Amino acid sequence: MQKTRRFRCWACGSLSTIKWGKQDDKQRYKCKECGVLSTYTNISVSKKNREKWFKDWILGKQTIKQLAVSSSYSERTLKRYFYAYLDNYPIWAINRRERVNLLLDGTYFANKVCLVLFRDNNIKATLFYRITDGEWEDELTEDIKNILNLGVEIESVTCDGLSNILKSIKKTSPETIIQRCLAHIQRETLIWLTRNPQSPAGRELRDIVRQLHTISDRNAWGYSVVDLINWYEKHQSFINEKTYNPETGRYWFTHRTVRKAFIHIKRAIPDMFHYLDNPKIPKTTNGLESFFGHLKQNISLHRGLSKEHFKNYIKWYLYYKNCK
Repeated sequence: MQKTRRFRCWACGSLSTIKWGKQDDKQRYKCKECGVLSTYTNISVSKKNREKWFKDWILGKQTIKQLAVSSSYSERTLKRYFYAYLDNYPIWAINRRERVNLLLDGTYFANKVCLVLFRDNNIKATLFYRITDGEWEDELTEDIKNILNLGVEIESVTCDGLSNILKSIKKTSPETIIQRCLAHIQRETLIWLTRNPQSPAGRELRDIVRQLHTISDRNAWGYSVVDLINWYEKHQSFINEKTYNPETGRYWFTHRTVRKAFIHIKRAIPDMFHYLDNPKIPKTTNGLESFFGHLKQNISLHRGLSKEHFKNYIKWYLYYKNCK
């Protein structure tokens, strides 16, 4: 005699169930003990569907209310599923590569959370990250050591020139090439020079700075360096001029912003043009800036997360982005 499988009520565990019509082409059952209606559920498929909607919520630009319409789940159910994921975070695995050219930078969020990202520019993927409250030298040093200990050879690091980043790289991997981000150098110097400099020296230096990102070979680099040297020789007395300040009782540089812009470029020049000798080295961190921008746009749609869920959201975002 062939045995038939009985449906067990999920609410009370009773086997006293009877068929009770169909719902969405699935057989529905009614429990004679507690009266609950239910259908068969494939647990593995259910979990897969939950993660699919969670991934869409993390990477997409839809709110829980919008996803509830397309997923047929209620807002309350989706929120319960999503927060269960946010209570945990994915296991991060580093893809080992022989030589990497890193983009390194940090970005800050409104709740005093700082994300420091080590991104492999060759494969456009995140190699390593840290969620903290600042770009601290000891943490950066530890992160670079961990990357090196995993057998990853860092050929170059493109960064904004933050002193803590420079110190940590020189301390842990002195042979690594440091490429200063040209976009950061241009932006900072142009801010100091203003849009309409009042002095001829400021206007001439502004014209030189605006051409930095167009340098694509050593010939153009040579002309740019010569222009900068000629500018300094022409305006040396101007930028070194000092004025007595009666409030402080000492002399200080009269044209501080123009001098500051020149000194900034002068100190950065040794690490500004390594990309001319190695095309794999990115000359800016614009790739990271774009990545940070998309992350902030996505996370701004999900206001109200606790700080722990906020951090785990970032971890899931980085995980899913690397899986693409």
